[in-house]
Amino acid sequence: MFVLAKDRRPLMPCHPARARELLNSGRAVIHRYLPFTIRLKDRTRADSEVDGVQLRIDPGSQGTGLALTDEKTETDRRGRAVLVRRGLVTAELRHRGEQIRHCMEQRAGYRRRRRSANLRHRAPRSDNRTRPVRWLAPSLRHRVDTTLSLAHRLCRYAPVTEIHVESVAFDTHSMGVGKQLQGSEYRNGTLAGTDARAFLLATGGRVCAYCGATGVPLNIDHILPSSRSGSSRVSNLVLACAPCNQAKGSKPVAEFLADQPERLARIRAQTRPPLRDAAVMNSTRRQLIEALGVLGPPVHAWTGIRTQRNRAATGLDKTHTTDALAIGELDRGNGGRIVRVPARVLVVKSTGRGSYARTTPDRFGFPRLQRARTKQHFGYITGDLVRATPTTGKWAGTWNGRISVRARGQHSLATPAGRINVSYRNLRLLQRGDGYAYDTRPEPVSSPSRKTG
Repeated sequence: MFVLAKDRRPLMPCHPARARELLNSGRAVIHRYLPFTIRLKDRTRADSEVDGVQLRIDPGSQGTGLALTDEKTETDRRGRAVLVRRGLVTAELRHRGEQIRHCMEQRAGYRRRRRSANLRHRAPRSDNRTRPVRWLAPSLRHRVDTTLSLAHRLCRYAPVTEIHVESVAFDTHSMGVGKQLQGSEYRNGTLAGTDARAFLLATGGRVCAYCGATGVPLNIDHILPSSRSGSSRVSNLVLACAPCNQAKGSKPVAEFLADQPERLARIRAQTRPPLRDAAVMNSTRRQLIEALGVLGPPVHAWTGIRTQRNRAATGLDKTHTTDALAIGELDRGNGGRIVRVPARVLVVKSTGRGSYARTTPDRFGFPRLQRARTKQHFGYITGDLVRATPTTGKWAGTWNGRISVRARGQHSLATPAGRINVSYRNLRLLQRGDGYAYDTRPEPVSSPSRKTG
């Protein structure tokens, strides 16, 4: 649990049992519910002993692991003094970059459709327009900004003295080929000296990959359709006759060839894992390290191989949070190890703060419904954490959760038992929505450490 002093400055995190004791004795009050933070009423930062903690970040494309740790000197069985690492708080940040990318593609599709039908539209902007220095696409910028935002919040609630980040560069050329390349092998790609159609005709035997037809015109088809985030890499392309190409459409190949397991297995054998996540990490790793520098504590970058060795030596299973715990220097030769892994992980999901759109579009992108001009109704905004106390009806009792507001004042509350409708008169605000949803989960790893929790 996070602890703040009387002057709202961060102190060392404490165990949940200690937090309950302070609250029950009246020495502390609840400062924030999610993440749970208490504030002492009788002690300032100057009256406290604060050793400081380290913030360790394991960036990822879909999620990022963060861990607050401290290092203590303990005596091992041989009587030696060893420096051990304890995990105090772990968090998993789940990005919404895919959702942002989907919304951008949907908007572009609406605009293309209006232009092609010569309807009301804006002229397309030039593809070779200049962009600001170090520009990132919105879905990539989101990953940097949300990681920085959560790191900044942890620095406000905990006395962070150092920030350690894993910086990994992926060799996408080797990953695309499926083997380790050396020297001149990097100069030639899969399509060196040819193009996609000629390559597929040469390797595919000039037959349809779906029905085996020969002597007919062949089209290039995406195994994973473009509408389902499929790339145009040659490993995701096959030759298909016009009837098969039209019949498959945007169906997954497993659904289209459900009755032909042999052909399905042969097509799947040629596919390779997508490189989107690796490209995301290569694009954002440097900017993330630079952005973390504005928080104040010194930032240290570490390689992924060091993290892997620390985690393997400690015996931890691989997750974002355990990788975060293993980042940095761990003096294993002199007995250094991780002696505590938090049993509960704080899950922070990026949800955004709503939409700027003032209308709800139809499938062609034209306005269908008008949306409310204001987001706040009767003092509440969608995403607020509230306590509901309905006095009558099926849902009478006390319920905590996040609400979706409605203009008529009958708000929708998400509870473990499902959604219920509650009047704004029976609500009490606990915490304003900040664009994130919070939850906890157990750490699903086997840990050899002496302490958990």
